[in-house]
This record gives sequence, structure tokens and C-alpha cells, in this order.
Amino acid sequence: MMLRHIPFLKNVFLYSITAVGGPQAHVAMMMKIFVDKTPYLTKEELLEYNAFCNLLPGASSTQTITLIGYKRGGLPLAILTLIIWISPACVLMGAFSFLLHYIDQDSLHKNIFKYVPSLAVGFLAYASVKAFGVSIKNLITWMIMLVGVGATYIFFQSPWIFPALIILGGAATNISKKRIPEIETSPKKVKWGNIWLFVAIFLLAGAFSETARTNNWPERKPINLFENTYRMGSLVFGGGHVLMPMMYEQYSVRPEALRESDSIAAQNQIHIEKGDMTTGMGIVRAMPGPVFSIASFTGGMALRDMGPVMQVIGCVIGTIAIFLPSALLVLFFFPVWNYLKRYAVVYRSLEGINAAVVGIMIASTLYIMKDISLADATAASLINISVILTTFLLLRFTRLHSPFIVIACLLAGYFL
Repeated sequence: MMLRHIPFLKNVFLYSITAVGGPQAHVAMMMKIFVDKTPYLTKEELLEYNAFCNLLPGASSTQTITLIGYKRGGLPLAILTLIIWISPACVLMGAFSFLLHYIDQDSLHKNIFKYVPSLAVGFLAYASVKAFGVSIKNLITWMIMLVGVGATYIFFQSPWIFPALIILGGAATNISKKRIPEIETSPKKVKWGNIWLFVAIFLLAGAFSETARTNNWPERKPINLFENTYRMGSLVFGGGHVLMPMMYEQYSVRPEALRESDSIAAQNQIHIEKGDMTTGMGIVRAMPGPVFSIASFTGGMALRDMGPVMQVIGCVIGTIAIFLPSALLVLFFFPVWNYLKRYAVVYRSLEGINAAVVGIMIASTLYIMKDISLADATAASLINISVILTTFLLLRFTRLHSPFIVIACLLAGYFL
């Protein structure tokens, strides 16, 4: 039965190797690949999925693509979709943990990626235009969108801004008198397996990690690595730009402070040099795929001094630990969310939620643009403007596949 999903999985793979620009740009690319090119779902469904995933901790773009697979083929296809989506980025970042000290870091200027921000702006502008026509239809949605644009732009670095705006947008449209009949359905039995597994892993990993730390086990690094990464994947809101500072503090800043105060306790602690960590953080921003793949790099670097085999195991531990909580949470709560949509109070919220998402997308476009040279009257600024306009026009008025647009942008960065 999975054979009929091969075209879908092929699109997921093409998406995974060309999805650059961070989670907001990822959603824009999803709209082109999974809505316009091959209508696996509607624009309204994609906006709803993205909004729902922004209410949960973890990797929102990863959760969104997992839900697309879940919609098409249930749990088996959702798992395959997740694996295909994360694999290219995680393999590359894991390999980079081996190659880092064999590469001249001064040569890692990433010129090939220098027009990727402009590409992301083009994708976001396209998605914003498409979503605007679907979601902004009356005064209240206009107000929610404008508030969303301003608040997101000002507080873009805050991990709470996205879920806060989505909740407030849903609450605002509940003030209206719009009603739909509540469908009479018998309560469905909630499948608690995923959430119990999530909690059990969280508690057991914490207990083992703390025991290993307290007793200073010589081989405690893999245990600590799994617990630290799983905890971050379980609690982080706001995506990769929030996750990376957490990892920097956990693996670079804290170990150095401990070494100064208690060198014996620091002997078996995970420690990644600050320079190595910041280099990995820079590379992952230009890498296609989920930004959470930084965990594959940190996992490899954490166990690098234990030999090549353990370093590979560290990459695997980091990958599993960072994405497992996101998958368990989204696959547990999504059926509950679908059931709750039968009620008028939740149905009315969707109008405001979608308007808030449009505001977030527009603000993300503007936020990325502020760091791009556009008005300097230089060759670079003219190319940036050309990349933005060309990307938008190709997406809006042609059926050209998104991967070709990304490849053209990378070639422009290499040759220009």
C-alpha cells in the first residue's frame, strides 16, 4: 500500500534537500510543493497545521511536514515522511562534526549561500500573498493580522510570541456571534500511548542522567547527551534560533564555568569548544532542512573524544533525542485537536488563528529583509532585489518546481 505514496515521498525528499531559510520559509515552500504543485492538502489545511504546530514545543516545520504525511497515509507514512525530511540535514551535520577540524574554517564564508536570505524573502512573500487571499476577509481578521505583523517584528526573538499571537487571534474571533451547529458525536477514546511514552522517556532519561552526573560515571556522556537533547526538544518554543543558544549554554558556557570551579567534576562532562559550537551554528543556518539538525552536529562533537564509533553513535543519539519529542507530541495532540474542531468555540477560533499566521508570515518577511542589502545602489543590492522579485514571480505565475529555483540561487551565489 505504501507504493502509491512513492510520488509523495519523492516530493518530501526534494523538499528536504532544498528547504532553506528557516521554519517560516519552509512553510512557504510547503505551500508551493504540497499545495500548488501537487494538491496533497489545501491552503487552509496547511495554515491550520502550521498554526497548530506553533502551539507545541519542538520543531514546528518538522511537525507540519509530519502531519502532511499523517493526513495522507496515517502513522506509517508520517514516520517515513519524518525520516526522509530530517535525514539529509542530519547526515550532513553529523558528517560535519567529523570534518570540522580538517577544514580551514576561514574558507567557510558560505558564499554559495549568500543569496539564500533573498530567496527566503521571495518564498515568504509568495506564501503571504496566497494566505492573505484565504484568511483576511473582514475587519477583525485585518486587525489580527496587523497586530500580528507589529508584534512579531518587534518580539521576533521571543520564543513565546508565535503561540501567544495564535492563542490571542483565536480568542478574538470567538467574540463574534458567528455560530455553527455543534455536531453530535460520541466521545472518542483518547489513545494515550504517545503522551505516556513521552513522559516516561523524559522522567527516566532525567533520572539516569542525574544519577550518572552525581556519581560522575566515567562513561556518562552518552546518557547525559540523550537527556540534555531530549529535554531541549521537549521544552523549546520558537524554533532553532531559540534551541541553539540553549545548546551553546549547555555544552560550551556551563562546562567552562564548571572547569574553573571544580576540575574533578568536569572531567567526564560534555564540553564543546565555543569556536566549534559557533561554527556549527553558522553552518546549520545555511543548510537545507530543519535547523534542529544542529543536534546531530553537537551529538557527534560531544562524543568525539571517545573514538569514531562513539562519535557516530553521538550523532544518532542527538538526532533521535531532538526529534522524538516533537513527533510524539504532535501525533498525540493532533487527533485531539481534530476532535475539538467539531465544537463552535474551536471552529470560530480558526478564523483568527489563520489571520495571526498571515501576520507572522508578513512580519517574518520584513524581519529577514532588514538584514539584506537592498537600497545601497551596489551590485549586491541589485542582485538581492532581482532574486526576491524573480523568486516571487516564478512561484506566482509559473509551475516551475521549487528545487530548480533554489539551485539557481545557489549557483548565483557561487558565480556572482
